Parts: sequence; C-alpha cells; structure tokens
Amino acid sequence: METLIVHPENQEQSDALKAFMKAFKISFEEEKDEYDPAFVDMVLKGEEEIKAGKGIKVDTGNLWK
Repeated sequence: METLIVHPENQEQSDALKAFMKAFKISFEEEKDEYDPAFVDMVLKGEEEIKAGKGIKVDTGNLWK
C-alpha cells in the first residue's frame, strides 16, 4: 500500500483527520514538531521583514577586518 503525509493547518483539521482515520480503522502515526513554535514564529517574522525591505545586508568580507 502507499503512505500519505498530510499537513493540517490547525488543531481542528488535525482532530478531524484523526477521527476520520480512526472511524475507517486506518492506522497512523503522529510526530510532533521538532521546533519550538515561538522560534518558528520568530524566523517567519524575520523572513517577512526581509521581503518587506527591512533587513540589513552585511558584507561578510568585512567581518574579520
């Protein structure tokens, strides 16, 4: 058979998918996110700021002088 990987966007979707799979006796495994949600939010916010032109460009050639 095949393996499906799903990416629910919120807890409500996750709960619904689990209930559906249990009702149809489909076996599944759960994996928790490896990263702290606060850290993920910080990184995503930083990426948005860079896209908005709020980032600072650093010339790495001048870091050790």
